[in-house]
Amino acid sequence: MGSSPPDGSAGEALAVWAVLPRLLLGGLAITAAVVGLTQLSLLEGLLPVPALLGPGRSKKRPVRIYMDGCFDMMHYGHANALRQARALGDQLVVGINSDDEIRKNKGPPVMNIDERVVMVEAVKWVDEIIVDAPYAIDKAFMATLFDDYKIDYIIHGDDPCLLPDGTDAYAEVRKAGRFKQVKRTEGVSSTDIVGRMLLCVRDPRASPRPVPSLQRQFSQHGRESDTTRVSHFLPTSRRIVQFSNGKSPPPDAKIVYIDGAFDMFHAGHVEILRAARALGDFLLVGLHPDTVITAHRGPHHPIMNLHERSLSVLACRYVDEVVIGAPWDVTQDLLTTFNISLVVHGTRAEPNERAADDDPYALPKEMGIFRVIDSSRDITTSTIIKRIWANHESYMARNEKKQKSEAAYLASKSYVSES
Repeated sequence: MGSSPPDGSAGEALAVWAVLPRLLLGGLAITAAVVGLTQLSLLEGLLPVPALLGPGRSKKRPVRIYMDGCFDMMHYGHANALRQARALGDQLVVGINSDDEIRKNKGPPVMNIDERVVMVEAVKWVDEIIVDAPYAIDKAFMATLFDDYKIDYIIHGDDPCLLPDGTDAYAEVRKAGRFKQVKRTEGVSSTDIVGRMLLCVRDPRASPRPVPSLQRQFSQHGRESDTTRVSHFLPTSRRIVQFSNGKSPPPDAKIVYIDGAFDMFHAGHVEILRAARALGDFLLVGLHPDTVITAHRGPHHPIMNLHERSLSVLACRYVDEVVIGAPWDVTQDLLTTFNISLVVHGTRAEPNERAADDDPYALPKEMGIFRVIDSSRDITTSTIIKRIWANHESYMARNEKKQKSEAAYLASKSYVSES
């Protein structure tokens, strides 16, 4: 016996029930597709789902990282720590301790706050800075970082940072569960660099030889020697790649060339590089070999070796490329090889022991592509060494104390992967 199709409300209800399974299955399929796209975008580097869905959707807040320090006599170890910190998030905020905070916790700084700010701002991995940050992060400042600066994680190296009373400067951060550490760069520290410079100093009131106690303190083997050096740096190709921009100038770029030792990379170097970069589209920096610098400046120079100086310059945001071991004279081959449009030099530099007629810039001057840039800061490697000597007793005492904590760190050191 046959049946007729239902009519009225009963028929509509049956129609809905008939379609409902297909709607549910379709919804599940769409959900699965969205989830799949989300996972795929994370794995394959595609646009995230909010971007695919168009404007008006909420965007994930960037991960903000905070790292602080004295950054006194800024070197490539500092730069590498900042590079690693930046790799842990999307934006890097750097706190710079005040002169008073450093003096209270570590002794007199070599560089003042203005010089240290210039150095940190010039590092290409830094997005923001906080001037006069406290040395110890207490609960109040930690709340300021989290609430006002929207910081997600606070970073420090895997070496200890202790207050004068021996307590951990990051104890409160560790308790809050917002602390991460990065690998310390071996072979360099501010303490080590102070030691290297003290070896260059000759006390005019005593023997013409470098002060023996300083040599014993900073020599690798405890021997007194005019050639003592404290550099355990092991250069690798990977480190150069990490610091390099990896970009070539476009065909029509105006390439500016500046050369020098760039020893003890300081605020004066940064300012001259900033000015040089503004004169063109691509800044190429030539770094002279150690042997050339020694020949022109004496047996205790350079303080930093060629690879160390290369990393310090490469970390500067105004530098596009570096010639490692550039010739003393600017030659036609150099100009042609790198398609150099302009050669520049600053008004302030270290005195060089060379003949009066030895002009490394003779060719670019003859070609009309040489320009002198005003050096805005009265600072050189020699003036930094003089600052060290003026407070050498304080630095000796500080370094002796630092050596004890360094020995403890090395004794308990464990492997930390590098970002």
